[in-house]
Amino acid sequence: MSSAPPAEPFSDSSGPEEAPEIVEARLASGGQVLVDELQFQDELRTKGFGEKEDAKYVLKPYEALYLLHTKRLLLAGQKEITFDFLFDIMAKYDKNIMSKFLIYRDLRSRGYVAKEGFGFGNDFRVYERGEYEKKPAKYVVFGINEGTNVSARNFYESIEQIERMGKEAVIAVIERRGEVIYYKASKMGFLENRHRPENKA
Repeated sequence: MSSAPPAEPFSDSSGPEEAPEIVEARLASGGQVLVDELQFQDELRTKGFGEKEDAKYVLKPYEALYLLHTKRLLLAGQKEITFDFLFDIMAKYDKNIMSKFLIYRDLRSRGYVAKEGFGFGNDFRVYERGEYEKKPAKYVVFGINEGTNVSARNFYESIEQIERMGKEAVIAVIERRGEVIYYKASKMGFLENRHRPENKA
């Protein structure tokens, strides 16, 4: 793993944010956020939000939270649904929702489209700006909370699998204040760090 965040992608310079105008959705059982209107579905799809699941158009929990946070989502329910109310519901189904939301919000604020990952944990497929639906995702970003112990073997195996897919692995470290710092990772760099001899006095 490199010792400094990469200049590109995920630099501090924000790009144009791909976000829809205000859309309407509803909170269904099981914490699902469903979009019924075709007009809203089309708008969300072109911006990289939500997925068609059978006959439903579903927003992922972190997508719904992000759109609600940025005041681009009107969510119908038994009462007015605030960000805190929705977050509490989503937390019942996913203990890692805060980490996912923080990473997702940060990537979106920088102008990147992020979609559900490949099952490495808090991971996302991330597309280069302007390449969503044109090219495959270039990066797989997976999050680690600051201070969390991570198995070296699992870490290495995740990087190896990501590189085998032809994608670049990026680690998103979530600091205690909620800020996200990105590090490029590679199997080669990881091995170099593991086998670096200790300095002896």
